[in-house]
Amino acid sequence: MSVAGAATVGSGHRERLRHWWLRRLAASMEHPLPQRRLFLIPTRFGLGWAVLVVVLLLFGINYQNSLAYGLAFWLFSVGVVVLLRGWLNLLGVTPALRLPREAFAGGEARLGVVLRARRDRTALELRCDGARGRVDIVEGLGETRLALSTPRRGVQVLPWLRVETRWPLGLVRVVAWVRHDSELLVWPHPVEEDDVVAPQGGTGLEAVDFAGLRRFQLGDSPGRVAWKQWSRTGVLATKVFSIPPRQQLWLDYEACRGDPERRLSVLCARVLAHHRAGDRYGLRLPGVTLAQGEGDAQRRRALDALARFSATRPAGVA
Repeated sequence: MSVAGAATVGSGHRERLRHWWLRRLAASMEHPLPQRRLFLIPTRFGLGWAVLVVVLLLFGINYQNSLAYGLAFWLFSVGVVVLLRGWLNLLGVTPALRLPREAFAGGEARLGVVLRARRDRTALELRCDGARGRVDIVEGLGETRLALSTPRRGVQVLPWLRVETRWPLGLVRVVAWVRHDSELLVWPHPVEEDDVVAPQGGTGLEAVDFAGLRRFQLGDSPGRVAWKQWSRTGVLATKVFSIPPRQQLWLDYEACRGDPERRLSVLCARVLAHHRAGDRYGLRLPGVTLAQGEGDAQRRRALDALARFSATRPAGVA
């Protein structure tokens, strides 16, 4: 076996060992944090505190100084109390995630994190993929949002959540890693084509053709009342107009130009535009056809299809 191959195999073993070890250390999402999953990590301030205690103790022993003894034991007692209070501040907290409803590539996704506990907790810090948040639990509930970057479209596996606290004095960090299998579906970044004319006639809400008369009903607009008809016959009638049908369109991957990601971005922009206009539209991708529809459900189905589409998928494969 070559040196490069041996290094690759060794790296794979280390990564599997690290993943196995982290899974053993991490707590489960939506379960109270147990005492076996809480870890105490001293801060720089805490290490300095410990060094000061040791120095005072050695000074007291060397010079038989009762004041140094008393101060050393007092600082040690404060450290123990702080350690215990910080540990209890995180013990029993139940974390849960709230995934964002939508996320576009090149932007940020607002990941909701909910913390629950039976009693109030102070200064809890959350970290996930570089995003940070701080929350207090008041009356059993605390909530914050973390801004996660979404550089690419597709399925993005969310990293584990880290919950920690330095309360009350910052001598130690009480840390818990929380594992989960949550995924975030990132939609393409919408890009408008400069030479594409905006969809016309998409609203379908303007009455343009006179269709006839019907008997007047209470609540009809005075502008629609046939006053000439009333002056001749004495009968109130309301004008009825025909309404043109909404546009029914097909958004086709092959009709777009550019590389696959740009095509998907253009289709994303068109989906959003036709949804705002209230049009009926369908989507054609290589190997995927989404039937025509409208409304929020159609918008989500189309954007999900664009997010999940594989640019390397051969034509005709669903």
